[in-house]
Amino acid sequence: MRVLIVEDEQRVAENIAAALREGPGYAVDLAADGALGLDLASEGSYDLILLDLMVPRLSGLEVLGHIRKADRAVPVLVLTARSEKESVIALLNAGADDYMAKPFDLGELLARTKALIRRGKGVSHPQISIGNLQVDTLEKSVRLAGRLVDLSGTEYRLLEYLVHHPRSIVSKQTLLEHLYDYNWERHSNVIEAHMSNLRRKLFSHEPNADGSFIETIRGRGYRLSAHSVPAHSNEDLPAG
Repeated sequence: MRVLIVEDEQRVAENIAAALREGPGYAVDLAADGALGLDLASEGSYDLILLDLMVPRLSGLEVLGHIRKADRAVPVLVLTARSEKESVIALLNAGADDYMAKPFDLGELLARTKALIRRGKGVSHPQISIGNLQVDTLEKSVRLAGRLVDLSGTEYRLLEYLVHHPRSIVSKQTLLEHLYDYNWERHSNVIEAHMSNLRRKLFSHEPNADGSFIETIRGRGYRLSAHSVPAHSNEDLPAG
């Protein structure tokens, strides 16, 4: 998943970004002021925005207002030093999905970001099942017919994004925008390479699999189809 952090305190922003990259494995972009944050939010495709209320050039409340006026449904978690009841009500009325008062616990922030992203995808529980594929977004684990599949971090994120969009055709560009930050080379063939490895790990040793669980739609992208999940034998899937 891809997150935008709009925060002018550099150390705070970098600490949050490091935690999001190393823990959940999210792609993270940073903006040190509201104007840049709004530009990135308007141009990019984000699964969550962490928005400090007191940023220069445009305030967090102004940025939030522009995002909602543009009818963008991306979840927004506001970071604020204000905790008065009136301020909280104003934030929620302006379209904030949640808020945290500074100083905050980093572990709680991570938990809330995960919950907001799940909610934004229409998923209330961290365990998502499609056919006999189970993806645990809390543990970052994947099981097929109850057996653990060992995936790299990027392979997991690729599968997780497809699981959040079952039966929808997802373009390579969309996957690049959600899996990598703003500076990534958009024309790289990295998606094809990771997709090939993902399919191999899921299906190469399964005699009933034809690889169509993750379909390639020529010229358009990839699609996850629950109808193609194969039945499995009693043997564990290989770790690699």
